[in-house]
Amino acid sequence: MYSLSAIVLAGGKSSRMGKDKALLAIQGVPLLKRVCDVASSLCDAVYVVTPTPEKYQHLALKNSQFVREVPLSQETLSIPSSTKVTLPLPHGPLVGFAQGLAVVKTDWVLLLACDLPKLQVEVLQDWAEELENVPQEAIAALPRQEKGWEPLCGFYRHGCLPVLNAFIAQGGRSFQTWLVQHPVHVLSLPNAEILFNCNTPEDLAFVDDTR
Repeated sequence: MYSLSAIVLAGGKSSRMGKDKALLAIQGVPLLKRVCDVASSLCDAVYVVTPTPEKYQHLALKNSQFVREVPLSQETLSIPSSTKVTLPLPHGPLVGFAQGLAVVKTDWVLLLACDLPKLQVEVLQDWAEELENVPQEAIAALPRQEKGWEPLCGFYRHGCLPVLNAFIAQGGRSFQTWLVQHPVHVLSLPNAEILFNCNTPEDLAFVDDTR
């Protein structure tokens, strides 16, 4: 099986939750630590991408190191009139992923959001074993649901970084828009529950009630 690294994204604003999701405790364990513990059970190295690593250093995350997410400088965009306009572009998880991927050394990387309380190691292990069968032209191996790809719980080739950076340089910020431009291998999803994420206080209450 391939050697693996993991990237865990912890750069969101948590605006709907009203507090930092990464530090919310479920059964006494902060969400970020829960996700990193799962990732470290599969991967040799875990990279936590966040603009504020000092907020999480006290968590003693196993096999983990921080990658400080930095804002992009203002970019020059081409608009239909062929003139050049310089404006700040919104940041997002795609940019954080690219910055994390730049430091990864392995051929494949597991990408996870920090707010996935129902991850199952067994499912991720099965997916990792399937990587040997992924067509060479595929840039990623991801689960898919009716709304589209699930980009924050799946695997990416390290070799996709050049096309990812090119997409970002052109102003792209959407995982779905980027992924639809390239071959992606579909991973079977035996239990959609593992993709449940905590975005609101109601989501957190639901997790507490069902665990």
